[in-house]
Amino acid sequence: MAKITRALISVTDKTGIAEFATGLSSLGVEIVSTGGTYRTLQAAGIAPLREVAELTGFPEMLDGRVKTIHPRIAAGILALRGNREHMEAMSRHDLPLIDMVVVNLYPFERFAADPHAKVEELVENIDIGGPTMIRAAAKNWQDVAVVTGAADYDRLLAELRDGAGWLSPTTHWLLMQKAFWRTAEYDRAISARLSRIWLEEGGWRDERTTLPPILDVRARQRFGLRYGENPHQHAALYSEGGEGIAGAEQLHGKELSYNNLVDLDAAWQLIQEFTEPACAIIKHTNPCGCAEGATVADAYRRAYEADTVSAFGGVLAFNRRLDAEAAGEIAKLFVEAIAAPDYSAEALEILGAKKNLRLLRVHPSTDPLVIKSISGGYLVQTADGNRLDRAECAVKTQRPPSEEEWSALLFGWRVCKHVKSNAIVYARPGQSISVGAGQMSRVDSVKVGAMKAILPLEGSVLASDAFFPFPDGLEEAAKHGITAVIQPGGSVRDPEVIAAADRLGLAMVFTGVRHFRH
Repeated sequence: MAKITRALISVTDKTGIAEFATGLSSLGVEIVSTGGTYRTLQAAGIAPLREVAELTGFPEMLDGRVKTIHPRIAAGILALRGNREHMEAMSRHDLPLIDMVVVNLYPFERFAADPHAKVEELVENIDIGGPTMIRAAAKNWQDVAVVTGAADYDRLLAELRDGAGWLSPTTHWLLMQKAFWRTAEYDRAISARLSRIWLEEGGWRDERTTLPPILDVRARQRFGLRYGENPHQHAALYSEGGEGIAGAEQLHGKELSYNNLVDLDAAWQLIQEFTEPACAIIKHTNPCGCAEGATVADAYRRAYEADTVSAFGGVLAFNRRLDAEAAGEIAKLFVEAIAAPDYSAEALEILGAKKNLRLLRVHPSTDPLVIKSISGGYLVQTADGNRLDRAECAVKTQRPPSEEEWSALLFGWRVCKHVKSNAIVYARPGQSISVGAGQMSRVDSVKVGAMKAILPLEGSVLASDAFFPFPDGLEEAAKHGITAVIQPGGSVRDPEVIAAADRLGLAMVFTGVRHFRH
């Protein structure tokens, strides 16, 4: 280990850097800096303060592209203090040792998140000198402290003060781990973004749905979970960013479980289908109730009445700010967790009286890829972002749907997309009536949905996530009074199914789109 006597500071994010440099300077550490960082520290009155060009004897050039890539910098970072030949070479060439490297990188990730970013912007925000210095310092971790984030500044200053300018070997090692994690994360972001851009004869094409040739799954652990799906399984949540269920802010309640998070995600994905105030109630990843309403409270009441039994112990999601009226209704029921974009102060007070109820504030996310692990590998697909338009449907029966039936059919179709296959949804306009999920045959899903119905099925419509292979599914549903059907079509027996619908007096439309959910 080496006492910290000289620090090289070059940061894009200057949060807290003046205070950190002031603390280092007060401990007798010489500060060397570059470009904009030098000007920031100079304005803060840091002294003594030297520019990198003074160490290298070479000015910054090429619009700042070349600043720290120089043998005098590299040698000062990489020289092993305990190696006699290294130290003799440093002395012979009058090369200064650098004991601390404080670097954060050009904000490539911020530009990469912009779907309209130009290739030239992306390329110019690829840092070269920064990762080079970070990796060099991390390689020589035992002699050089490498600092890549402002979150460590205060802790390191405290340790340096307590240790008379020294950092412990454990601290050096932990800083090294963070450094290599950061450069790996940075390179991954660059590779992932640029791999979606293609240079063609007509110019650049940015294709966000292209599956990458190499799948790089990397995320930091946000928190551990008590257990997984079952008590004998270990589990944790990993994520990047603050979007979606994984990045949600928990406002109240006991710790989240693995199953809570899975159900919350299912509920949140379903609720994103709707533009009017809506509520989804999920049990074991399937919706037991889903509805739109004039208000959030109205939507909840309509979703709840579809299956008052299964809703007990369920997970809820809303696409609007949760208000006091809705919270008062929800408080009457035992609920595991709620996801919403926000909560009124009154709603938080009402629901906060239930000490175990988990309340999550969620920001929408755009997840272009869906990843599932299987034994020995991963399955990757683009997200099912299909939003059906009525104009895309084809009426296949002699009788077309009425306007009320169209409204019910399109609502049922949105819900059906989020039900485990084989999926059947009985619906009215803006309200699911009953759900048949996960059965091995489609006709059984029809029967299960009818069996579970609490509200009357008479006059409802039926949505099916895939085609009916035989007329029996329609015939079974017709016994319960449905009037119209929406399904993808595509079976070799479509003519038989259409004929059955005509015989039963049903209206039926084909979407041409399947929504399996395994």
